[in-house]
Amino acid sequence: MRRGMLSNLFVGAVAKRLTLVETITARSNQHEFQGIQPLRQLLGDDDRKGVDAEFIWLSDDQGSLTESGFLSWSNVRKGKPRSPEYHLYYSGNPVTERMETGDLLIVALKQDGTFLVVVVPANATTENQILWLFGLEPPPEKGVSIHRFDTGKDIELGFAARYILDELAIEPEEPEAAHLDGLIEPFGLVFPSTRVFSDLARKSLPEVDAVDDPDRALVDWLDREEQLFRRLEHRVVAERITNGFQDQGAVDVDGFLSFSLSVQNRRKARAGQALENHLEAVFLAHGLKFARGALTENRNKPDFLFPGVAEYADPTYPSARLMMLGAKSTLKDRWRQVLSEAVRIGEKHLLTLEPGTSENQTDEMRAKSLQLVIPRALHDSFRPGQRDWLMDLAAFLRLAHERQADRSKPRQPSEV
Repeated sequence: MRRGMLSNLFVGAVAKRLTLVETITARSNQHEFQGIQPLRQLLGDDDRKGVDAEFIWLSDDQGSLTESGFLSWSNVRKGKPRSPEYHLYYSGNPVTERMETGDLLIVALKQDGTFLVVVVPANATTENQILWLFGLEPPPEKGVSIHRFDTGKDIELGFAARYILDELAIEPEEPEAAHLDGLIEPFGLVFPSTRVFSDLARKSLPEVDAVDDPDRALVDWLDREEQLFRRLEHRVVAERITNGFQDQGAVDVDGFLSFSLSVQNRRKARAGQALENHLEAVFLAHGLKFARGALTENRNKPDFLFPGVAEYADPTYPSARLMMLGAKSTLKDRWRQVLSEAVRIGEKHLLTLEPGTSENQTDEMRAKSLQLVIPRALHDSFRPGQRDWLMDLAAFLRLAHERQADRSKPRQPSEV
């Protein structure tokens, strides 16, 4: 399965921590990013005045804000005998007005020569994700981290990378567009059920084996379904826009807003359903006993209950052999919902596709006996101190098999 690469979109990026003099406060109106000498590796020595830039402020819990502006890169000692001194000036806007000391700043150079400027509050999950996306190490307290894609590791635009790009309102071109269009042709302009889409995604990747490599299978299936969905969505949205938004001869603003909201809601709802569909396929391939969406106490519905409803409801069935798995395509603060979904199960498991969850959140999960399950390919989006604790899908399956092993049979003499 071919995917695009981040180098198709960006030349590279730098990251640094914002200082007081860089933020717009009563004590500073310089509108200048400091200590950006490494940017010469990206921008070169020629001046770049008034270059278009998109400024984005991202937060874990307060959404995002996007504004257009510009950056200017220049050598303030040009024509003088002293060594060059480069400055990066920025235009003030609602995003820069939110900047605070210690926030993470990312300045990325696009392939078209324009800039992307991202500001993220310190110690947020979004911070880990943005650094991982651009292949950047966390910057030192008073230093800069830099990465060029032509001299270092490139980033494949798989499911996790596309998820982060979606947060940045960037939709890359699809390298397999013609093939995907052929797969969805029978649907016309009508969305099939998510289960039908999930089945199609798996059938279109016959080389993927959920038994040999369940982590890869889950990610590849989800990635393919996302590709198929976006291609069909593009057709549906294009058709709707072509027809226009009119109400009794006037522009139907409310109709447009309602349609836009329905597009976003459909994306979110289908992502969660697709994850459950593909996990179910993995569990079936591994011969596990499980119940999907079964009711427990107080009408809670864990996404997956192992080995099933009857065993969970049987007070004589050992609690130590019960398992539950929550499945959330993204976390935010919703992971706490899992904690009350199966009272008999002390240690709960939660699988997510969201990369780079913050250390604060994973520390809290560990304290509450919630084990995070992350497909193996996403482990490097987490900080080194978190990775030893993470469980991949293959490890979860091994544990489920162990607990479902029939221990009620008497041991044979050779086993004593």
